[in-house]
Amino acid sequence: MEDLVKFVQDEFVAKKEMPEFSAGDTITVYYEIKEGNKTRTQFFRGVVIQRRGSGSTETFTIRKMSGTIGVERIFPVNLPALQKIEVNKRGKVRRARIFYFRGLTGKKARIREKRS
Repeated sequence: MEDLVKFVQDEFVAKKEMPEFSAGDTITVYYEIKEGNKTRTQFFRGVVIQRRGSGSTETFTIRKMSGTIGVERIFPVNLPALQKIEVNKRGKVRRARIFYFRGLTGKKARIREKRS
């Protein structure tokens, strides 16, 4: 039964072209917001904390600092409102989910950049 569900998801859900990114990368997500009958594009730039799920149910969590308050946002990969994703920096981390990043402040909250 699970194979059938996975097959249907892969066949009928439209895949979006996205750059490769993982935990520790700094990315900018551009997405559409509807306000009444108008739509506008807004962006959210932050560090990827995790990617979870697979196929059409995959999501990723981004964290940014807004002043002194941390703001996290979860985006589904197949969200129709997503316009594009830009990778600003590649981060070098040793884990797939960097929840410890939430507790770090100041200089400890820096992530080393990957060398190309």
